[in-house]
Amino acid sequence: MATDELSSKLSRRLQIEDGAEEPVAVDEGGQGHENGAGEEKAATANADSELGAKLMRRGELNDGVGEHHQPSMKVFNPYTEFKEFSRKQIKDMERMFKQYDAGKDGFIDLMELKLMMEKLGAPQTHLGLKNMIKEVDEDLDNKLSFREFLLIFRKSAAGELAEDSGLSVLARLSEIDVSTEGVKGAKTFFEAKVAAVNAGSQFEAEIRQEQEEKKKQAEEKKQRQAAFKNLQSAFK
Repeated sequence: MATDELSSKLSRRLQIEDGAEEPVAVDEGGQGHENGAGEEKAATANADSELGAKLMRRGELNDGVGEHHQPSMKVFNPYTEFKEFSRKQIKDMERMFKQYDAGKDGFIDLMELKLMMEKLGAPQTHLGLKNMIKEVDEDLDNKLSFREFLLIFRKSAAGELAEDSGLSVLARLSEIDVSTEGVKGAKTFFEAKVAAVNAGSQFEAEIRQEQEEKKKQAEEKKQRQAAFKNLQSAFK
């Protein structure tokens, strides 16, 4: 058997060298084409599966099952959304946020919050940390974005946090003063807003009064000029 196989191979080699046959690439074990076909079938199956999943999802959306999530195009601007804080306060909060964002991914996760509270001298339990995040976690991703971090100070300044809550402790120990910025102080934000409206109304009233005074003066000047012209004509 081995001798016949060796003889067949030698004969084929001679035919190839004489140009009687073209060399044909054969995979080891004769399985090359089978493997390629298998991979092609697997790729086709995967593509069909993915397409099927997309079509099924599209059908569910058309039937009102599930929600269609559009990527948010809204750009967060802390200076316009958190007008109760001064630029300095927001900068201080941003500096603190970046200080504890160890992963530099724009979020403070559970472990980073744990480290923050330990450094502030107020360590929390695992459950306490989760509750802290939950209280301001509007997008339910179990971590704090910078906007949600600012919400801590807004709630603290507005008196919306329990005195013994972890977030209240965080705001109190952060060394970021949110109550002594005059009319911009977050604690008196709503009172300041009313005062600003009243001041604006008073300012408008003063402008109207000045305009009426100028109008009155112009009318009196016009009357004096008319009287002077009448007096001049009397002497002609």
